[in-house]
Amino acid sequence: MSTEVRVPTLGESVTEATVATWFKKSGDTVAADEMLCELETDKVTVEVPAPAAGTLGEIVANEGDTVGVDALLAMIEEAGAGATSPAPKKSEPAAPAAAPSGEAKMTDVMVPALGESVSEATVSTWFKKVGDTVAQDEMLCELETDKVSVEVPAPAAGVLTEIVAAEGTTVDATAKLAVISAGEGAATAAPAATAAQAPAQAASGAGVKNAPSADKAMAEKGIDPASVSGSGRDGRIMKEDVAKAASAPKPASVSVATAPAAAPRGPVNADDASREERVKMTRLRATIAKRLKDSQNTAAMLTTYNEVDMTEVMALRKEYKDMFEKKHGARLGFMSFFTKACCHALKEVPEVNAEIDGNEIVYKNYVHMGVAAGTPQGLVVPVIRDADSMSFADIEKAIAEKGKRARDGKLSMAEMQGGTFTISNGGVYGSLMSSPILNPPQSGILGMHKIQDRPMVINGEIKIRPMMYLALSYDHRIVDGKGAVTFLVRVKEALEDPRRMLMDL
Repeated sequence: MSTEVRVPTLGESVTEATVATWFKKSGDTVAADEMLCELETDKVTVEVPAPAAGTLGEIVANEGDTVGVDALLAMIEEAGAGATSPAPKKSEPAAPAAAPSGEAKMTDVMVPALGESVSEATVSTWFKKVGDTVAQDEMLCELETDKVSVEVPAPAAGVLTEIVAAEGTTVDATAKLAVISAGEGAATAAPAATAAQAPAQAASGAGVKNAPSADKAMAEKGIDPASVSGSGRDGRIMKEDVAKAASAPKPASVSVATAPAAAPRGPVNADDASREERVKMTRLRATIAKRLKDSQNTAAMLTTYNEVDMTEVMALRKEYKDMFEKKHGARLGFMSFFTKACCHALKEVPEVNAEIDGNEIVYKNYVHMGVAAGTPQGLVVPVIRDADSMSFADIEKAIAEKGKRARDGKLSMAEMQGGTFTISNGGVYGSLMSSPILNPPQSGILGMHKIQDRPMVINGEIKIRPMMYLALSYDHRIVDGKGAVTFLVRVKEALEDPRRMLMDL
């Protein structure tokens, strides 16, 4: 008994289609609903399933033929009643055995959530290679964004069968990174590693033909097939894939964020060159360089200095640090005093806590305090939200927790966004004085420095006091010199007499 394979309904106002690809050939065994061929119309691509199980007989419409709705495409010779397999045609080899029941289940590995305003990332390291067995939640690779590194866990256990985005590739927030196969067929599902490493082969690998209309569209638009992700069977590039690639916004960079151009190097002799090492900037380092240079180019940045006598803070800390740690489970450091002092001063000088948005100044009636932290990967600034309403203990706990997460590379994007003012402590590295650079779009940043005993004149007498230089860098476009100096003096007064903070003076 024969069954006809005909063109399905193509949609409203669509009367014809082109046969793009046959996935089967005459004599092949087919299962019911297995895809036989693919048709292309002006609007969509249509897959044609087998209406019955059996053997594919005559193919009436070959690849490239134009056919109308309900046109005959091929014939399927159904197996006889009770037969376990269709009879082979005369002079033809027997049809291959049916596929094993334990087929591998394919799971896509997608880019995880990158955070607000982050649209792309760079694949920095793959911890696994094609063919490796992976456990669920095992780390597969690491992505770098402009601000943090993001680890990508395996969504399921199985075998890593394909790596779509190789190291150094820039991917958007919805991109596919790899494919994991699970099930009985997983062990044989992995392709050769060399073929899987090239992301372009996912779309147009050897032996996979693109749709004719897609090839024509790519030639007309000058689009490289390697840059188009195919949605058709086995990664075939379809006409709509080309249209999507043509309309997609072009990434600013192919691999990493572009760092500010540096002055060209002078001549280097061969002996020196042989002892040098060139290392490509990480995405994070390049972004730090770009943002800091943009800050200098955009803001009218100016720095004012003062010094603070740390005697009272040090005495207070020494007296209560043991009781503080016993009650709150956190060490009493200097950062909570400086955070509180800055929050106190920002209430009096709100423009230091503001930002410019076009032709408007946005005043913040809250303080989200950024605390700059150095990590092996570079400088990051986690944000303590609503620091102005937090206690000393809450601030110390938040700083300790975020500092640890920063060093471990575990900070999320949300934890580094929305800061209104920043404190940077160069004193932990021994810096005696520096001019911190603004963290845009913020208008102020306080630089702390090393505490050093110095001779000071106190009531006409020379005494040794623990002194620290303070530096406030500010955006002179909205912060006048009077406001900047007033802010720094208020911080100084609060630290030299901590009781002022308790009494809101």
